[in-house]
Amino acid sequence: MLLEEHYFTAPKRASPRLLSLSLASRSEDLQWMGSTSSKGPNDNRELLSTLPVTPRSGRDLLQGLADPRGRVGRRIADCEPMWRGLWTLVSRAARGPHRRSARPYPADTHLFNILGPQSFTGEDCAEFHVHGGPAVVSGVLQALGSVPGLRPAEAGEFTRRAFAHGKLSLTEVEGLADLIHSETEAQRRQALRQLDGELGDLCRGWAETLTKALAHVEAYIDFSEDDNLEEGVLDQADSEVRRLEVALGVHLRDARRGQRLRSGAHVVVAGPPNAGKSSLVNLLSRKPVSIVSPEPGTTRDVLETPVDLAGFPALLSDTAGLREGVGPVEQEGVRRAQKRLEQADLILAVLDASDLASPASCNFLDTVVIPAGAGNPSGSHQRLLLVLNKSDLLPAGRSDPHPDLPSHLLLSCLTGEGLDGLLEALKKELAALCGDPSTGPLLTRSRHQHHLQGCLDALGQYRQAKDLALAAEALRVARGHLSHLTGGGGTEEILDIIFRDFCVGK
Repeated sequence: MLLEEHYFTAPKRASPRLLSLSLASRSEDLQWMGSTSSKGPNDNRELLSTLPVTPRSGRDLLQGLADPRGRVGRRIADCEPMWRGLWTLVSRAARGPHRRSARPYPADTHLFNILGPQSFTGEDCAEFHVHGGPAVVSGVLQALGSVPGLRPAEAGEFTRRAFAHGKLSLTEVEGLADLIHSETEAQRRQALRQLDGELGDLCRGWAETLTKALAHVEAYIDFSEDDNLEEGVLDQADSEVRRLEVALGVHLRDARRGQRLRSGAHVVVAGPPNAGKSSLVNLLSRKPVSIVSPEPGTTRDVLETPVDLAGFPALLSDTAGLREGVGPVEQEGVRRAQKRLEQADLILAVLDASDLASPASCNFLDTVVIPAGAGNPSGSHQRLLLVLNKSDLLPAGRSDPHPDLPSHLLLSCLTGEGLDGLLEALKKELAALCGDPSTGPLLTRSRHQHHLQGCLDALGQYRQAKDLALAAEALRVARGHLSHLTGGGGTEEILDIIFRDFCVGK
């Protein structure tokens, strides 16, 4: 189990090197992974890969870091004096007087060679896996801290180096950041697909289409008077641009889904006073977010909490009961509740199943439920689920108090009956709102939408251009937007914003 990771960067007077120290709390083997510089003595590019030892405790740390012929030790000694110092410092810090373990190496361990650098950053790296508790960890860190030129890595520095060396595109870096911060299964799956390069590959394919179209236009400009130019060159370019416009339009219309998946859909719980809204919020969030009281009007402000609803991220809002003729404080709460309803991606409309004929319930049905198109989400920009709470108060044998109501779900927050059905309905609604990561790339950031919209606008200028030179320039602008999306030509300010979201050392 990995407890903590500390990363150090070597001085830049030599070729850049990184040293990562991973502190393990329990393991059967200790592994030291290092590499020699590609510009070291004899230009040796063979890397030291994995050297397992099986210490009985942290005191046996780094014992046996050379094979019987001493080859590994000479490799590190040849690398640079700094690595010899590191070896000595780490060894002394972690081991004390000890009895050598007589247990032999496992039969399935062996040495092997790796050609590199194949590290995460694309640079020559060394990695120490250190056994032991806080005392050993502290000793190793103190030893490393005394090495001249070593310093803790900055937040996101390893990932930024990987980006600089072409190991990751910018969209893949964003996928890694989203994976680190993912809290739900849907977020995890989306982040993994983006880290795997799905969105970047799509954009590079579009960029290749634009490159081909641009080549056709420029060929026509340069060689239109030659007989060797095949017919229909401009028609091919126009056809490719039209197909790309359609694809871009589809993804732009779907852009909010990816952003909801990354940041969470806004789910607002609304209804008349004392319908059980706060009880439902506590039930869905599995913690006491709101005060529950039989007194109407207990909630007078908007209470929000991030939750995992059926594997999808959501920001759940508990609102004041909607009613008229109340004091100024509660009336302000009602005003805020109505404002949240306008901003909601999904409304959970809650009514008391045992009190549907009350004026407050009827008014809520007329002003919120019916206008939102309950049971018919395709006819409205907002989705709504009507929940009839307190089903445990219904007379025995009366399963549905009002079958003429819009499509609804029966629930008892007291007993939990009906919760499974509500969660299944929420899963369907949130899947439609946030998108399914398995169906294709999603635009998870406003930056993605900005560049795709810029690309689409440039393609519109291409179609309207009366001069071929202007048409070619429009294609260059469109291709530039796609390049910026994947990280080509990005400004330092944009990169700083992206990488600052990483925790230290990642």
